[in-house]
Amino acid sequence: MQRILVLGAGFAGLWAAIGAARALDERGIGPDRIEVMVLNASPFHCIRVRNYETDLSQVRVPLADVLEPIGVRWVVGDATGVHVTQQCVTYNSTRGAQRIEYDRLVFALGSQIARPPVPGLSEHGFDIDTYEAAERLSTHLAGLAGRKPSPGRETVLVVGAGLTGIELASELPDRLQSVFADDEAARPRVILADHAPHIGSNMGDGAGAVIADALSVLGVETRPGVSVAGIDADGATLADGERIAAATVVWCAGMVANQLTACLPVPRDRAGRLPVAPTLKIQGLDAEFAAGDAAWCRIDGEHLSVMSCQHARPMGRFAGYNVVADLLGEAMLPLSVDWYTTILDLGPWGAVYTEGWDRMVVAQRDVAKRTKEIINRERIYPPLTRERRAILQAAAPVVQAPPAYGGGAARPG
Repeated sequence: MQRILVLGAGFAGLWAAIGAARALDERGIGPDRIEVMVLNASPFHCIRVRNYETDLSQVRVPLADVLEPIGVRWVVGDATGVHVTQQCVTYNSTRGAQRIEYDRLVFALGSQIARPPVPGLSEHGFDIDTYEAAERLSTHLAGLAGRKPSPGRETVLVVGAGLTGIELASELPDRLQSVFADDEAARPRVILADHAPHIGSNMGDGAGAVIADALSVLGVETRPGVSVAGIDADGATLADGERIAAATVVWCAGMVANQLTACLPVPRDRAGRLPVAPTLKIQGLDAEFAAGDAAWCRIDGEHLSVMSCQHARPMGRFAGYNVVADLLGEAMLPLSVDWYTTILDLGPWGAVYTEGWDRMVVAQRDVAKRTKEIINRERIYPPLTRERRAILQAAAPVVQAPPAYGGGAARPG
């Protein structure tokens, strides 16, 4: 028996596993000949891009509901090493240190929040990088009203005004109002800080103006052009010495690829990502593929793929098909995505939808919000029916159309 091992069950890993199962099913090859196995740190596929939302009840999908109906074996464990020369992966599980061999590997361990050596960040900072971290923040916020009044008790400082930071900051005013609903003296305050000279500067001028308007309406204070020098239990100190009293500091500044990319003997980019060909095979290696946030390719022949489920999902589907084709000595399919969109949630204000790499605004407010909700709650989910055929069909190695906006509805998939 040969084995295809997929590391990670995020957007790239889950779809790589389903894509491989689909490719084998199309060829009439069963697990007695080629096994597809997933190694993941938890028994869930996490809809990580929803971690900024208030309600986290639907952001985890049990792997059993998606993988077991299609015959994919899954194991819970933390990968500790990838050994290319021996074609094996080491990991820790409840049974201790383990080792598993592979004939083909899909590295899809994704990304993690960048944690610079800011004093106090690890001890006092919050983040929403994982479901567990988002739950920890929610628990902390819910307990603020029970604390004695103090400077900064009602203040949340969000550090990092990328997409995650903006979405979280947009959601927080309503959350804080609910937390302090019974305290007439409370004055909830949300501050969004970033080192860039403009909030949302990577979204372009048009979207930046929309974001600025939304944050102003929501009552979110913005602090561009600042850096955090230290964090403690009572707030943060900026690089210029200014003190911001805040009982809650949430770090959303930057992402890097999973550190195990360093195990693979290839050059990586500044974010630690692995270089892959359009087939998703890691350049310079024979049996290893990579997809999602841990990999980079020229997604349309010109622009680099981004750390986003928008690219992770098709990268995963194509990696799943190609890893089977490569193992069987068949032709692989190159991935090319000729469109790019960004739909940014702006809380109760709505959302902003941009098209193209220059991020031209094409929809905003309620129109864009409806599209964002369909994406977050439908489009990016696998089928949840436990129906084998529906799950396999969803992993076809094709590039889906961009989500619709205006009067239309986003296409599922």
